[in-house]
Amino acid sequence: MKIIGFNFSKIHAEKSDKAFEKINIKTNIDISEITEVKSDIFDKKESLVGTRFEFKVDYEPEYAQISFNGFVLFSLEKKEADEVLKLWKDKKISENFKVVLFNAILKKSNLKALQLEEELNLPLHIPLPSVKSTK
Repeated sequence: MKIIGFNFSKIHAEKSDKAFEKINIKTNIDISEITEVKSDIFDKKESLVGTRFEFKVDYEPEYAQISFNGFVLFSLEKKEADEVLKLWKDKKISENFKVVLFNAILKKSNLKALQLEEELNLPLHIPLPSVKSTK
């Protein structure tokens, strides 16, 4: 299984003017579509599978929101692609495919979200490494 394409189709970041003392940060990934992608370029032993997703970072209560919509394109062996597409008919995702898909989405989306959080002066949704004094 190889990732051969990843792109964002929508990037949204919004921050409220309201001040809150306690903010709860939640992240979510929603897979909206998994489809076979037709192409004459690739070997007949492999199939292309495209996945549409939404990644959200919500700052509650209604303080801010960052969201991305995007598309990930995979090259899979024909048998594996057939299994992924068959499971998706029931809106299910195999564990193996889910791990690779979610890791790809998290890698790209978290980096972009951290950049937007810095620009909007929002608390970071994931902790960054820091150095602490031993004294």
